[in-house]
Amino acid sequence: MHKRSIFIAATGQNVGKTTLCLGIIAGLQKRFSSIGFIKPVGQQHIRIEEGLNVDKDVVLFKKHFNLAADWSDMSPVIIPSGFTRDYIDGKISGSTMLDTIETSFLKIASQNQYTVVEGTGHVGVGSIIDLNNAAVAAHLKTEVIIIASGGLGSAHDELALNIGLCRQYGVKIRGVILNRVLEDKRQMLLDYFPTSLKKWGVPLIGAIPYSEFLSQPTIQDFANLFKTQLLSGELHRFRHFQHSRLVADSVETYEGDMIPNELVITPASREDIILANIEKHKKAASSGILNYAGGMILTGHRQPTQNIIDKLRQLDLPMLYVNLCSFETMKKIASFTSKIRTEDELKVEHAISLVEENIDFDMLTNGHALCCM
Repeated sequence: MHKRSIFIAATGQNVGKTTLCLGIIAGLQKRFSSIGFIKPVGQQHIRIEEGLNVDKDVVLFKKHFNLAADWSDMSPVIIPSGFTRDYIDGKISGSTMLDTIETSFLKIASQNQYTVVEGTGHVGVGSIIDLNNAAVAAHLKTEVIIIASGGLGSAHDELALNIGLCRQYGVKIRGVILNRVLEDKRQMLLDYFPTSLKKWGVPLIGAIPYSEFLSQPTIQDFANLFKTQLLSGELHRFRHFQHSRLVADSVETYEGDMIPNELVITPASREDIILANIEKHKKAASSGILNYAGGMILTGHRQPTQNIIDKLRQLDLPMLYVNLCSFETMKKIASFTSKIRTEDELKVEHAISLVEENIDFDMLTNGHALCCM
């Protein structure tokens, strides 16, 4: 058993595993002289250099924490499109992938006092290629922490499935962390959840409060979603929005309802709405209100005119154009879950602070923490 390592798993996708790993690594860096990170199996990947793709989370962690390990060791196995079919056809060896993962893990672990292993999706993800999280954790001989969304019954039901698969592979669960816990349910969960976990002999080692800020996408997130680029306001591409609204009614109604820090979605043909938005920002600036901080997504098959683009650029208001109707655009936005990006430093630091303050690191490290001072 590798005492100085932990495998971070989750009960599902978009539960907040990357957010938790940010805070966990930041906290561990205060307790150990060096921290290693590895994501054994990656799906969403980024091209680093010719012939080398790595998981996007590896880019975030390596750059933010200035980690020294090689890219290829931090992201040893990538699952691109068509990979699963090649595996089923016998073109790819499962044992070779496990050997690659183990070699990378042992190399990183030997160079650091503590190593964090980030899983992919829920515990069963990767089963079709015999590389689910439980199988990888068992092969690496690491204990597992499972992250679940804050709740009592629903979180418990999801944990039952994931803990069951871990036990099938003989993997020990170090503990559970609840994420996105609503304030009005926090004390109830702290009172009841540890008791509900006793039947599995698993402790609750953290309950992370829900943060609205971490759930707010930036306009750059939407540019990535729609595979387009900002036409204005490039300097504010990581602006977060507290509100988003589809505007399709009269300009008089819109002018009466305008609020700060709002992302407005409207057809590019509605120049009356766009100009009203521009005028509101100008008035706010002239009145000394510097944080009105809005943004726009223009929709429809008619592109914004150059005159409108020029006016938005003069104001430095972030705007992008989507060649879809407003209804389809809103459908995509409503189902979109933003991820933490390397460049979004405000969100990264907020995530780290929130997680560090709400985790028992003695329980997380099983009492093996050493002060690095």
